[in-house]
Amino acid sequence: MGSTYRTIACLFFAAVAGVPAVVRAEVQAAGPDRDLERQPSWSVPAAADVERRLFEWLDGSPALPEARDRARRAWGDDAASPDLLDRVMAACAAADPRCAAIVQSVDADHAWLADAAVDPFARDAVRLWLGREYVRRDRFDDGLALLAELDVATAVDPASLLFHRAACQHWLLSADAAVESLDRLLERAGEIPVRYERVARLLRADIAALEEESLDHIARRMRDITRRLDQGRAGPRTRAVQDGVIESLDKLIAKLEEQQQQCQSGGGGGGGAGRGGQGKPMEDSRIADGKGPGEVTRRELGGTDGWGNLPPHQRDEALQQIGREFPAHYREAIEQYFKRLAAGADAP
Repeated sequence: MGSTYRTIACLFFAAVAGVPAVVRAEVQAAGPDRDLERQPSWSVPAAADVERRLFEWLDGSPALPEARDRARRAWGDDAASPDLLDRVMAACAAADPRCAAIVQSVDADHAWLADAAVDPFARDAVRLWLGREYVRRDRFDDGLALLAELDVATAVDPASLLFHRAACQHWLLSADAAVESLDRLLERAGEIPVRYERVARLLRADIAALEEESLDHIARRMRDITRRLDQGRAGPRTRAVQDGVIESLDKLIAKLEEQQQQCQSGGGGGGGAGRGGQGKPMEDSRIADGKGPGEVTRRELGGTDGWGNLPPHQRDEALQQIGREFPAHYREAIEQYFKRLAAGADAP
C-alpha cells in the first residue's frame, strides 16, 4: 500500500503543478465500460467564448481605458502562459488592483469575492485560480472553501475546477464527494489534459478502496494533522481530527485485544492477562498457560491538552499489538507520529 500511495502522490503533485506527468503503465479505469458511460454533464468552453465573456466584463468594469487595454494585451499574450485560467487571471489583474494583489500574494484580502455586487465572471475566475493555488500549497481546506460552490457549467476551466475540487475532497477523506467529482471529470476523459485523466483514475481507485476506520484511514488522518500543524493550524478543526484519531486508535487496539483473547480462549490455553493474572502482556515467544477473564482494560485519555501523551508502557503495548497484526510501515508511521507529538508538547 505504501509504494502505491507514494506513486499516486507523485503523480498528483505533478498534475496540480501543471507539469505533464509521464505515465506509461496501464491504468485500469475505475468507472464503468465506456459504452455504458452516461453522457457528459458538462462541456469544455472554447477559448473564443471565454474571450467574449472576458471582454464583456472589461467593457462593463469601472477600469480606466488604459487598464482595459493592458487587460486585453495580457489575455492575448499566450506566450506568457498557455494556460487559459492563467491568462484570464492576468487580464483581471491588469484591470482590477484587487486581483493584482491576489496574484502577488495568495494571502491577500479576498473577502470582496463574497460581495454580490462583484461581476460573476471575474468573481468565479478569481476564486477558481485562487483555489487551485491553495491546492498547490497543500491548503486543501482553503481550496475547497473556494471551489465547492463554483458552477461547472459557467467555469472558465471546468476540468481544473473538477480536478482540484476532487483533490481537496480526496485529501480530506470525503470519499463520496471525491468519487462524484472524479466521475464527472472523467466524463470528458478524451478531452481533458492527460495528466488530469491519469491521476483522476488513480485517485478514484484509491479513495474507493479506502476502508473507513482502517489503519490506513487512521494513518491518513494523522498525516493530515501533521500537515495542519506544519502550517501553524492548531485550532478547533485540527483538535477535532486529533480527537477522532485517538478514538479510532483506541477502538482498533481494543478490537485487536479482543480478537487475541478469543483466539487464546478458543485454543484452550489462553490467558490474556499473562501468567499469574498480573496484567503483564505475554511475550511473543511464550505460550500463554493461564486463563484470563477476557476483560479489556479501559484507557483514560484525559482532557484535550496532552491528548497524545499515553503512558510509555501503554504506548509500547499498543505498538506491540499493531506490529504483530499489520505490516511494519504502519508501526513506523505511528511511532513517528507519537514522536512528533512529544516534540510538539516539549516545545515552548
